[in-house]
Amino acid sequence: MSAKPKLHYFNGRGRMEPIRWLLAAAGVEFEESYLEKKEDLTKLRTDGSLLFQQVPMVEIDGMKMVQTRAIANYISTKYNLYGKDLKERALIDMYVEGMFDLNELLMTHGYQPAEKKEEHYANMIDKTENRYFPVFEKVLKDHGKDFLVGNQLSRADVQLLEIILMAEEWKPNVLAKFPLLQSFKARISNIPTIKKFLQPGSQRKPLIREEDVPKVIKIFY
Repeated sequence: MSAKPKLHYFNGRGRMEPIRWLLAAAGVEFEESYLEKKEDLTKLRTDGSLLFQQVPMVEIDGMKMVQTRAIANYISTKYNLYGKDLKERALIDMYVEGMFDLNELLMTHGYQPAEKKEEHYANMIDKTENRYFPVFEKVLKDHGKDFLVGNQLSRADVQLLEIILMAEEWKPNVLAKFPLLQSFKARISNIPTIKKFLQPGSQRKPLIREEDVPKVIKIFY
């Protein structure tokens, strides 16, 4: 039996969280090695593990993979979360790129300096409600199926659920105007592997606490 994938990152969401979600949705067990101080990152850099000197890094199938999108593409292809043909894959890529843009806004809010938080929050919620979520509401309406692409679970579904739950942490009623996204959230949350990942005690990471922000910044800067 091949070794479990091993994820190298700090003990928090960041850019590794979409990868955790994909592995969990695929029912793949994984191990994590946490960076707790700057020296841990330096060690990975000096031993040649990081192609571009950056994490996330995932050890999988004899490779040390870096770059979030490359890792996610590989996992999605390996575990049949990437559509059935080139056209479906193109749609998945297009939707996921939009999700990555929104994810960046949601993910970085907790790291904003105090004087920029209010402005960042307003921009983040505005884009969520008026740019990104209307797109996915329309996709579900036009497609008329349970999933965003084709008629089976793909990485686009997994990552949209992740984004929805993140947005709800900042604004609990953010789905108020989006009935199809509300149904989508309930449906995808009940897929057994995902339901398991949403339970307490899973490897899903919580929203970063304010007091932990300086510790994370110290690792990387």
